[in-house]
Amino acid sequence: MEKRALGTSGFTVAPLALGGNVFGWTADEATSLSLIDAFVERGFSLIDTADVYSIWVPGHQGGESERIIGRWLKRGGRREAIHIATKVGMDMKAGGKGLSRAHIIAAAEQALRNLGTDHIDLFQAHIDDITVPLDETLEAFAGLVAAGKVRAVGASNYTAPRLAEALAASASGGYPRFSVLQPHYNLANRALFEGALQQLCLAETIGVIPYYALAAGFLTGKYRRPEDLAGRARGGTVAHYLDPRGLDLLGEMDRIAARLGATTAQIAIAWLMAQPAVTAPIVSATSLAQLEEIMDAAQVRLDAAALSRLDRASI
Repeated sequence: MEKRALGTSGFTVAPLALGGNVFGWTADEATSLSLIDAFVERGFSLIDTADVYSIWVPGHQGGESERIIGRWLKRGGRREAIHIATKVGMDMKAGGKGLSRAHIIAAAEQALRNLGTDHIDLFQAHIDDITVPLDETLEAFAGLVAAGKVRAVGASNYTAPRLAEALAASASGGYPRFSVLQPHYNLANRALFEGALQQLCLAETIGVIPYYALAAGFLTGKYRRPEDLAGRARGGTVAHYLDPRGLDLLGEMDRIAARLGATTAQIAIAWLMAQPAVTAPIVSATSLAQLEEIMDAAQVRLDAAALSRLDRASI
């Protein structure tokens, strides 16, 4: 299994991350535990979650995904076999939000309890918080690293100027720097990452673990008509991709998949794996069959012709 350095975090990981956003939501606990088992058995290790997963489900309070990972560990899962990435900052309703020192520390302690572990491998700012000075945020992360409760820190959903500002603040204040960025990036939505943000990550050796790698399922090819979205949990998210550009992109992906003996979803993931600065796309699955297909994407190699055609079709 190929291993890649995760920015300057000190970790090396296989080039795919398992999205824990579905744990306890569209994947029940038994399924979620079996997904983690299968993922680790294949030699992958990076599992992405967040305190806010899955507070949007009626009756949930957040932390459900973290607690399922914790139950996997308690059941006998080897802690050293996985790298746990979790996040702080989104609105936890009664639990607060943002990147103040107090909230970061409280969220880290709750995450450690949820996970049943003594350290978080990668703790990330889930969203920028311009109401709090960067020095306060970075100092809070630094305290957690110094205490051994967090190994590395990262950011999600930051713009290029704010990420550059945070890196400068770390350098001047002596704080641990953001070594990883988690942006919204996929073959159907390239503009949020490509350009200044991608170039900054390359220049600063920041590992990139993009979310929405399959555009909420659109890039699997299973949604091609409005009626395909009926009753789907992510139907509203996918709907805006069903335009001539999106359908043309799927057609190009279908042709390349047929030539390479792969699936459309595998082509989308393989394209991300081949992009500059990307370490490991984050992909969720709700069944073992889906996960096997996703993991097999690590074996797909896109040639120059395929990459060129995908680049043109996705502009």
